Amino acid sequence: MKRYLIFAVLGPFLGGFLLLLATTYTSGYWTQTNIGEIKKLFVVFARTLQYAYLFGIVPALMMAAVDDILLHVKRIGWAVRMLIVGALAFVASELLFGSRGPDSGAVQFILYGLPGLVPAMIASWLAHKYAEPQTVSAA
Repeated sequence: MKRYLIFAVLGPFLGGFLLLLATTYTSGYWTQTNIGEIKKLFVVFARTLQYAYLFGIVPALMMAAVDDILLHVKRIGWAVRMLIVGALAFVASELLFGSRGPDSGAVQFILYGLPGLVPAMIASWLAHKYAEPQTVSAA
């Protein structure tokens, strides 16, 4: 259950922030930036965080389910599991958000894949550290 909680808390938060960064970059927001503009970015992030959780909780829990399923495959180690979950989240995020905006190409492909990749990999690593059952050796 801890695994799902980790994914549910971190996924929408980090994914929402990275999606906001991707959309601001593709819109040309970062061409002339100062401290005031960065403050506006964080204000917008704080105001839209509720929507990030509203629309991001189900995909985050789906990635947690994939991570949980892969946990039970004994031949897959935690690092490979983290990479598989990250790759699936990257593809899902790219398919969901990749058609946004007028641009297309490698930069847009990577920018709209990162909101899935980064939170999934971090949450999978944290789930490995804190949510996996510990084995007790008989001494």
